[in-house]
Amino acid sequence: MLITLGVIAVLVVILVLIYNRLVALRQTTNQAWGDIDVQLKQRQDLVPNLVETVKGYASHEKETLEKVVQARNAAVSAHSVKDQAQAENMLSGALRQLFALSEAYPDLKANENFLKLQAELADLENKIAAARRFFNNAVNEYNTAIEQFPAVVLASPMGFKPREFFEVADRAAVENAPAVKF
Repeated sequence: MLITLGVIAVLVVILVLIYNRLVALRQTTNQAWGDIDVQLKQRQDLVPNLVETVKGYASHEKETLEKVVQARNAAVSAHSVKDQAQAENMLSGALRQLFALSEAYPDLKANENFLKLQAELADLENKIAAARRFFNNAVNEYNTAIEQFPAVVLASPMGFKPREFFEVADRAAVENAPAVKF
């Protein structure tokens, strides 16, 4: 009887440890996504200022400016990781086109506000890339943990579902996009 109770106690301790590890990994992925979300919102908040600055110099480039605004609005309204990644890829492409415009407008290129916004955006892009790497690493650890034995037996019934990675545009799309000079 004592041996049976000992075995049950050991199993309960193992189950608790597995559950707690999965919860900790899920929280790490949630925190990592929160970090990305903050950076993306800051980036999205810069876009209207950037559009207004460009509009003053290149108001007849209405189509490009509208694409940037539409891409920004799509990014703001995206909810899932996959939708957010697609929207951010669209926004990145639209911003590339906007910055490519600056090459044709020397006054815009020399504008202090434009240069400041460009530098802020470059800084945010670096922060987003770092946050994305951290998030994807956390997702990888979490997804691996819920698929390993013995956690796989507990994960699904306890609501632990695989998470999606936050992926940027494929390499071909990035290479074919106009260059951005930050």
